[in-house]
Amino acid sequence: MTESRDTRIKRMKMRSMRRGIKEMDLILTAYADRNLSSMDEDGLNTFDALLHENDQDLYQWVTGQASPPAPLADLIADIAQTFQK
Repeated sequence: MTESRDTRIKRMKMRSMRRGIKEMDLILTAYADRNLSSMDEDGLNTFDALLHENDQDLYQWVTGQASPPAPLADLIADIAQTFQK
């Protein structure tokens, strides 16, 4: 069974809120709330892949302490730019 777009977005928003590291909960929840509904299918696929990454790695990528893997680099840059303003 394939999930609908709305169900998928709701699932990803919930997963964004329940990360394990509070900082990533806050960052990803705010980003998901602002952006998921306007993302195309490729963007949703990339964000979904990001949600499967380890929180410690995500935090280092978003804060610029480490370089993200190429498939996630643009999304990580967008997330980081959003929270550096």
